[in-house]
Amino acid sequence: MVPAEWYLLLSGLMFCIGLFGILTRRNALLFLMSVELMLNAANINLVAFSYQWGNVTGQTFSLFTMALAAAEVAIGIGIILVLYRNFNDLDVTKATTMRW
Repeated sequence: MVPAEWYLLLSGLMFCIGLFGILTRRNALLFLMSVELMLNAANINLVAFSYQWGNVTGQTFSLFTMALAAAEVAIGIGIILVLYRNFNDLDVTKATTMRW
């Protein structure tokens, strides 16, 4: 039996890696991957606390978070396609030229 602290440590490490990816990268695909890492870290927390307290509320919220992540990826891929069509690159700093 694995204690809950190990799950929380794994979740914190995944969240920090995702946050580092968002703060340091310019590529839109790496942004999406970093956000997915952060959402999965939150899911690990929800499931770990659900297991610790013996109810399924955290697992239910985790399923809703997975649905949110799927919707985020669908919208993100659309944005990435528009970026690539307009600029022939996935650098998100070039999208500032689309302002009025």
